[in-house]
Amino acid sequence: HMLQVHQIPCLSDNYGYLIHDDDSGMTATIDTPEVAPINEALKQKGWRLTHILNTHHHFDHAGGNLELKEQWDCTIIGSGPDADRIPGIDTKVDDGDEFLFGDHSVKVFDVSGHTIGHIAFHFADSDILFSGDALFSLGCGRLFEGTPAQMWQSLSKLIKLPDSTIVYCAHEYTQANAAFALSVEPENEALQARSKEIDELRASGKPTVPSLLGLEKATNPFLRPTSPDLQRNLGLQGADLTEVFAETRRRKDNF
Repeated sequence: HMLQVHQIPCLSDNYGYLIHDDDSGMTATIDTPEVAPINEALKQKGWRLTHILNTHHHFDHAGGNLELKEQWDCTIIGSGPDADRIPGIDTKVDDGDEFLFGDHSVKVFDVSGHTIGHIAFHFADSDILFSGDALFSLGCGRLFEGTPAQMWQSLSKLIKLPDSTIVYCAHEYTQANAAFALSVEPENEALQARSKEIDELRASGKPTVPSLLGLEKATNPFLRPTSPDLQRNLGLQGADLTEVFAETRRRKDNF
């Protein structure tokens, strides 16, 4: 049985997600950006919230934890190393840990960089990844707490997942990310085509999320420090990949 994933627009540009396992009746929200839309979606679906899976401590990801926990008596799973910043945490997990959600195995990746202790959740049997603010559609999270080396190490873990992995990220940033990506790798034909599609989706009010990891590997500059075109455009031919990544991130910060 595949997990059901229900995507919920929250705040100005966040996405919340409900995941539901029919067999066990378990339902989790990935992060808690906004309580009312999450509760409304639960009501529409007729699901009972059993879990909160937190990717990181920022308010637009964990701000609704305590209110939802009080209402639903659900179990909050989050980063052990960052437990003191995850409100109401019950179960602490760390890099490489696996746990069961119903019969579905969930693998935890530490993807520190945006924050220290940021984690991502990979449901291998459903081919889905909840990447929070570590990996975005055509982007990656701003480095508020970590170093470029840490973030590149984090993204390198996700690159190893199958191309067929569906990436559910936490924000609708794709159109702005595409403009930046084209500025550093304008020769990339897959990126040119994707940028057009994104403009069409946004013009008709449709989300650009989720995306496929294979498409991210082909078009997302933060996963492409090995690209000769990207290296040349940054003036870093043959440079260390961490250095290429760091310069790409620096340019995005100033874009």
